Amino acid sequence: MISLRARLTRALLRLRVRLRKPDTPMPERRARLDRMGGAIAAADGVRIVPERVGALYAEWLVPKGAAEDEAVLYLHGGAYTAGSCASHRNAVSHIARAAGIRLLLPEYRLAPEHPFPAALEDGLAAYRWLLERGADPRKVILAGDSAGGGLALAVMVAARDEGTPLPGAASLISAWTDLAATGGSLKSRNDKDPWFDADEIAPMARNYHQDTDPRHPLVSPLYASLEGLPPLMLQVGDHEVLLNDSTRVAEKAREAGVDVTLRVWPGMWHVWHFFVGRMPEAKQAILEMAAFMEARMAAGRRSAGDS
Repeated sequence: MISLRARLTRALLRLRVRLRKPDTPMPERRARLDRMGGAIAAADGVRIVPERVGALYAEWLVPKGAAEDEAVLYLHGGAYTAGSCASHRNAVSHIARAAGIRLLLPEYRLAPEHPFPAALEDGLAAYRWLLERGADPRKVILAGDSAGGGLALAVMVAARDEGTPLPGAASLISAWTDLAATGGSLKSRNDKDPWFDADEIAPMARNYHQDTDPRHPLVSPLYASLEGLPPLMLQVGDHEVLLNDSTRVAEKAREAGVDVTLRVWPGMWHVWHFFVGRMPEAKQAILEMAAFMEARMAAGRRSAGDS
């Protein structure tokens, strides 16, 4: 049974989505997501430090007492067409504080102006930027939500294939991993999902992949070989149409020998973490995510100390 506050939040979300205009211009969609993110209360005690990551604007979110040699690289969601520091800094500040780890939030290029592989190139460049500045990959964690979750997975696949050392772990929220839109949950969860309609997924995906096959393994990492990836945590709501984007990745990763933690949250919807401060399930999911990050970072410290 989900909390009363979650039920109220879900009802308000359904109402907001019903009033959403499908032909809203892209600049307004982006501004709307930024406004939604700005309405979230930031975590106390987390400093915002602007950064240039090559050509990209980024921000460090630095909780009190965070080690200088540890980092979370967080790739924001927004269907590859929206999202920014403005939309995500407040919400992910709660992840940084809960884990006690510095978090780097870059603004990668957005579609449709910059289709695949622009976001992948930028995400990979941001990861390389950390390593080039002396970060030990064992003490770096990749994270992301929605499109950013799928992008984090694709970045690791690309890094592995080019011989770049992989991070110590990855933590993904409601990851969008199948832009070909083939998951069974598109139908089975469509009447439960308060955020998306299944018919929206393929048109949204075309903004990013455009002329590229949506089953390309770096567009949709569900179709990639996942062998050799670091430990993964996937959190997904049982009521979201993208449920099977996470469950199928978890199954495929386990078959490839990857250490996988899959958490399917009853009654939750897409990226419910961003309702932190409004319902207890959001805080609980963030604490679960932070515990995974802390454990993997501790393993990274031990490994680095042994070398």
